[in-house]
Amino acid sequence: MATSSGSLHEPADQLRTETIDRHRAVVSLMEELEAIDWYDQRIDATKDEELRHILEHNRDEEKEHAVMLLEWIRRRDPEMDANLRKILFTEGDIAALDHDNENEEQAAGTKGHESLTVGSLRKGGKR
Repeated sequence: MATSSGSLHEPADQLRTETIDRHRAVVSLMEELEAIDWYDQRIDATKDEELRHILEHNRDEEKEHAVMLLEWIRRRDPEMDANLRKILFTEGDIAALDHDNENEEQAAGTKGHESLTVGSLRKGGKR
């Protein structure tokens, strides 16, 4: 935890144990992702096929470690869990997923108000 992102930004004695543990996981996740990037660069740069295979194997192990840490974080953070469930393993424009959800919430809110009008109480629910 030597880099600025790896160090605590508040005094440790003012932080909950859960916050410090999550910090450890986040820093470890950052390190795993950095290791993946480094291995990818080494894989691209090497001319030795056998070394490339070893580096690919090592990189893939780092990916497994990163996923394990992400899962640990997800299990302890309900908001992260909700966002991961909303966005992971979807298709289409990733950035639009958040906006699509906002639009659905707005539409549901508008629809909800319309459903409470006098017109909706008529036979068949039509105005």
